[in-house]
Amino acid sequence: MITAQDMFFTLVPAGNATELINYMKDNLQADYKVEMAPRQTRIADRSFTLFAYWSPVAQFHWYVLATQIRCHTLQIVLTSRDSKLLERLILDMNRMKLPEEASPSGGGGGGAVPVCIKNYVGDENMITRVNPVLTEHRFNPVPVRIIIDKKGKVKHIHFLSAFPDQARVITDALNQWKFKPYRRNGQPIEVETGIMFGRAPGIIAPRPAGAKAGN
Repeated sequence: MITAQDMFFTLVPAGNATELINYMKDNLQADYKVEMAPRQTRIADRSFTLFAYWSPVAQFHWYVLATQIRCHTLQIVLTSRDSKLLERLILDMNRMKLPEEASPSGGGGGGAVPVCIKNYVGDENMITRVNPVLTEHRFNPVPVRIIIDKKGKVKHIHFLSAFPDQARVITDALNQWKFKPYRRNGQPIEVETGIMFGRAPGIIAPRPAGAKAGN
């Protein structure tokens, strides 16, 4: 199974691929056991976080590989009763082609590629902010990804989910926003970040050690 998790809007307290895997390890249900603690490995000349767990009852093994490509965590989950087979499959994955951006804490950006920064929209980074006034649909979450150019203006807006009236009002507001230029080594670079308008879904809090799901 291959999945991609948008790290701007993840509901778990994790900021990159490594933190996401550590959260998974710390919150396994009681029926599963850690087989291999998270560790760094290289596949297809890119760095991944590898984690393995298993079910003593079902005799199934799960090998989870995670890396971050731009602002998303890519997870590859391999499942089998044969752990040796899973190890061979991981070796075969060296034939993959992955972008240079792939790393457990990716989104470094630079050149023509924006740097990924979660929760970048804050008073310390902003010069001008106009809040959208939602008059019709006001209670659903509206996740929005934006790219801020080297001069601090919003150059691209992408709605993950929104009603047309929400998209119109929020776009009008975002086009008036102004940020301090983000700099690295004295040079301005573009930033990609996410903003949640409306009613944001709650963050999943970690369970206490040893607690079972539902407690």
